[in-house]
Amino acid sequence: MPAIIQNDVLVYKGSNFFRQRLLLSTLSGRPVKIEEIRSTQDDPGLREYEVNLIRLLDKITNGTRVELSETGTSLYYQPGILIGGQVTHSCCPQRGIGYYLEVLLALGPFCKEPLNAVLQGVTHHDLDVSVDKVKAAALPILLKFILVDDGLELKVIRRGAPPLGGGEIVFKCPVRRHLRPLQWSKWGLVKRIRGVVYALRVSPTMANRVVDAAKGVMLNFLPDVYINTDQCRGSNAGKSPGFGVSLVAETNDKTFYCTEAKSVEAGSGDSTLPEDLGRECGMRLLDEIHRGGAVDSFFQWILALWMALGQKDVSVCVVGPLSEYTIKFLQHLKEFFGVMFKLEVLREDEDSDEETVVSQKVKLTCVGIGYVNISKRTL
Repeated sequence: MPAIIQNDVLVYKGSNFFRQRLLLSTLSGRPVKIEEIRSTQDDPGLREYEVNLIRLLDKITNGTRVELSETGTSLYYQPGILIGGQVTHSCCPQRGIGYYLEVLLALGPFCKEPLNAVLQGVTHHDLDVSVDKVKAAALPILLKFILVDDGLELKVIRRGAPPLGGGEIVFKCPVRRHLRPLQWSKWGLVKRIRGVVYALRVSPTMANRVVDAAKGVMLNFLPDVYINTDQCRGSNAGKSPGFGVSLVAETNDKTFYCTEAKSVEAGSGDSTLPEDLGRECGMRLLDEIHRGGAVDSFFQWILALWMALGQKDVSVCVVGPLSEYTIKFLQHLKEFFGVMFKLEVLREDEDSDEETVVSQKVKLTCVGIGYVNISKRTL
């Protein structure tokens, strides 16, 4: 449902896209009210991981005001000033660290102090992007907007599988006064594929079997394939057993596509064959490459955010088919910032002799609002 505006407060209903709304509220400074949060369910109100996200936002801001109803089904959020700095946060194991890390990535450049965040929890989760994927595919997008990577870093200290987690990462992000506009309509051809397979509290042979299966798929596509194994031991292996794989395809125009697959959660009763996992991840990567576009499909929304917040100039980017999450995010950008994107579907001429299916591309065009980090002084 679209927002209703009451006294300059954006009012939403339901728990969907909760994270998007808090993120854009924090950036825009506009208070938001969310009502009827799971009010018809047996267990109404905010979930533990959503409350945990509010605590994280409170840590990196100053003056944030949160009012929650007794049942937890209604939330009023008035954002404070982004201060950033040193933050240590224990993430809720119901969601992956990626759920929280994406928010920090979006807010990081606009903080008062360079962000230095230590996040603890589950590094690889079925519902969220892994820290490997953020590092491989999202950080290069941010570099396009800030140009220099002094202080931009994401380091995995320990990996942690669900349900207990035990992982830890360090994310550092420099601050910028404003973001540069972006013209990005070519992504080139894939030139190499890299990957990492991790094994936590399971036999090391599991990782090797995943590598063999994944390479078996990728070598049919490209000869330059190299997959590392990360055999975590002792305290570095987290608190729960598990294994998984992350594959990255790099093009000659510095576009990165990343896909991942992981074993089922320990204690669920099901088991995962390493060979199936490797093949599944390989096929997903081929699908992502086929979708094409200048960015990985999981990070279209964050690209749109930085385009909208850029200097008052035209930004253009061509992406693959838009995800549902991105479509909703574009609607939210209009409600919070008044930014509208021009969307053009690019039609590619198909050769009638070939039975190939051409993936639809979408050209995103917008004029940035000239969002300025008021805390960052010009030199």
